[in-house]
Amino acid sequence: MDRLIYTAMTGARHMMNKQATVAHNLANASTPGFRAELASFRAVPAFGGGTLPTRSFVVQQTTGADLSPGILQATGRDLDVAVNGDGWMTVQTPTGEAYTRNGSFEIDATGLLKTRNGETVMGENGPITIPENSKVIIAPDGTVSATDLANPTQTNQLGRLKLVNPAASELEKGSDGLFRQRNGDPAQPDATVKLAGGMLETSNVNSVDQLVDMVSSQRQYDMQIQMLQNADTNARSAAQLIQFA
Repeated sequence: MDRLIYTAMTGARHMMNKQATVAHNLANASTPGFRAELASFRAVPAFGGGTLPTRSFVVQQTTGADLSPGILQATGRDLDVAVNGDGWMTVQTPTGEAYTRNGSFEIDATGLLKTRNGETVMGENGPITIPENSKVIIAPDGTVSATDLANPTQTNQLGRLKLVNPAASELEKGSDGLFRQRNGDPAQPDATVKLAGGMLETSNVNSVDQLVDMVSSQRQYDMQIQMLQNADTNARSAAQLIQFA
């Protein structure tokens, strides 16, 4: 059997994986703070069996995520906040600390400040609890204050958001869309990270580019399938010739 079948098979499989990545990016084109996922491939010569490396296999190389910033859009909502420049906000997950650029927060029934997905927003000294009947103010340095609606002159500082800025090479994106340090250690707070209150950062997904990638990967997938069909046709023709030999 022609080894072309295995070459085309690996190519088609990874084109399907790329389509899944592109579809995931498109699905999150309107998700605040989302970072587009990237995928690349390389060819690896096939050795072994006493044969020359005349065939190659496709191997996927995940290059991580596109960390370029999105656009800041004003929402006017007190619990919306965006990172203004480099840096990340910290949340608590079942597996430990994680980092996000999505600052669309809410307050749960117990008063805890959380993300829309239910992760607890972390302050430098732990979770931040918001008192009832309070107006929340998040300062550019991450300080969270609450003004009593019954007594507007009374404002209490509740803590400061844990803002971090680890090197991009030290971060990896998880399947939940959150980032973590590769070594598993929590990042240290960085006082240089600044926030913009009443704003959200848009996704950095370029829908047009992603649609072009989707069409391109589909055509490449079709080409790999055509190669499989050609290999099968060649094998059938060779079998018929052998019968008449």
